[in-house]
Amino acid sequence: MAALSSKQNKFLRGLAHDLNPVVKMGQHGITEAAIKEISRCLSDHELIKIRVACDEQAAFQEILAGIESACGATTIDAIGHTVVLYKRSKTPKINLP
Repeated sequence: MAALSSKQNKFLRGLAHDLNPVVKMGQHGITEAAIKEISRCLSDHELIKIRVACDEQAAFQEILAGIESACGATTIDAIGHTVVLYKRSKTPKINLP
C-alpha cells in the first residue's frame, strides 16, 4: 500500500473522531482470533478504532506493529490505548482527497 499523504491522514483522522472501538485487545495480546476480527472489520469498514490494554509503551508498539503486518493496515493515529487503523478495500468505501 502506498504511503498516505498528510492531507489524507488528516482527512481519515477527522472521519475516525466519532468512531467507537470495534475490537478490544486484552492481556493475551495478538491472538489469531483478534487478527481475524480486525481483518474482517477492516474489510467491512476500511477505517476502524481498536483498544489495546497494555501498560508498557514498548509492548504496545510491538503489538501495533504485529497488527499492521498481519492485517496489512496503516496506523492513522494512536492516542492513549486507542489506535485508528486504515486499509483500503477492493471496493473503496472512503474517497480519499
